[in-house]
Amino acid sequence: MVRVSADRFEELVRQAMESLPAEFWDRLDNVVVTVEDEPSREQLDFHGLGPGESLFGLYQGVPLTERTSFDPPWPDKITIFQRPLERHCSTETELIDEVRDTVVHEVAHFFGIDDDRLHELGL
Repeated sequence: MVRVSADRFEELVRQAMESLPAEFWDRLDNVVVTVEDEPSREQLDFHGLGPGESLFGLYQGVPLTERTSFDPPWPDKITIFQRPLERHCSTETELIDEVRDTVVHEVAHFFGIDDDRLHELGL
């Protein structure tokens, strides 16, 4: 397990977001990216995760591939969970990689790529 300050973790998330290709940035409007310590019990239950299972990130919203003109205008939300990621990693270098992978994974959900396809892509 590795621990970093909240400020350092937020910096890692910011760097991961900034590392995304420019063509992603053009389409990532109205998306809020937040950091929380832990997922809630409701979030874990919703995703069918039990004791000992982790949730590193969460996308909440309507994927671009499913949007209609009737969808509400509020922002989509990507949450990255600090403590589960820290528990999963042994070094800060590992944490940096996992944060980036998690950010990419959640951004992919925004673009409508589901978990099965992400697994096929190795993400």
